[in-house]
Amino acid sequence: MAEPFLVRPLVAVVGGDTLLARELREVLAETKPAPRVELISGIAEQLASEEDERVVMVPLAAASFEGASVAFLAGTHASSRKALKIASKNTVLVDLTAALEEQPNARLRAPFAEKAPVKNLGAVQVIAHPAAIAMAMFLTRLSECAPLRRSIIHVFEPASERGQKGLDELQQQNVAVLSFQKLKTDVFDTQLAFAMLARYGEEATEPLEGIEQRVERHLASLLAAWEGIPMPSVRVIQAPVFHGHSFSAWVEFDENPGVEALNRALDGNGIDVRTDEPPTNIGVAGQNGLSVGAISVDPNQARACWFWMAADNFRLSAENAVAVMQEWV
Repeated sequence: MAEPFLVRPLVAVVGGDTLLARELREVLAETKPAPRVELISGIAEQLASEEDERVVMVPLAAASFEGASVAFLAGTHASSRKALKIASKNTVLVDLTAALEEQPNARLRAPFAEKAPVKNLGAVQVIAHPAAIAMAMFLTRLSECAPLRRSIIHVFEPASERGQKGLDELQQQNVAVLSFQKLKTDVFDTQLAFAMLARYGEEATEPLEGIEQRVERHLASLLAAWEGIPMPSVRVIQAPVFHGHSFSAWVEFDENPGVEALNRALDGNGIDVRTDEPPTNIGVAGQNGLSVGAISVDPNQARACWFWMAADNFRLSAENAVAVMQEWV
């Protein structure tokens, strides 16, 4: 007997030509059943070239959202705000740009780090910063192993979080430094190539302090649902890498459960513990969830341990966005 015909749901992706949108489309293609995808540009109808494939995008207009149960906002802040104004009230907006987080009906989401399934919280679902999602996954899992006393986490931000312009600027700077040419500094307003930055230049497109505040704000919101997990001290550092977040975490417990117990407690359900070689931002490219390794007891504080973590920033954002979509379609 023939299988019944299934009508696949239609979803829209605003900013269909961005790096984040490309990752989102890959995750959508892996879902069962895979939805139909309408790519929407932030401007007019255009053709985007992806290697040998030409991708058609429709303009950002009200008609482009017709029939879409969910619209992913993966473009610019401007395109996200415009989508809010023109999209149908029947279309749930899943915002990966955080442009709409101040809207009264917006809810911060990260299904991979939420205590229980959440449904129908509002028409605007804002996906938390990927670094905040990764840290929330890590801390909540640790808390199930042993009570936490305090923690300090350094977040190493990749250039890809600033989009294609950030990647292009880092690439140009790497070449320019080695060939003694003038550096392009439109995005970071300072030299990022071969450097670690605690702050950007004054004319940067977005200050690093603002990014750090957003990460802390999102992490605090995600941890609020969990009792007994103290908010960590967080420092965001811009690293001269193209893609993938890295984290150095120091965690003090009431009583240290030991490395072996921590390995067992962390491994599984979105977290991959590497007991051989520590994870790297390169090695986790295209990988799901969060990877943890190099767990060791602090030789100067017996109650504390060090951890090294890495996650594909776009993949983690896309996975959580698709998990939100699956609550609605």
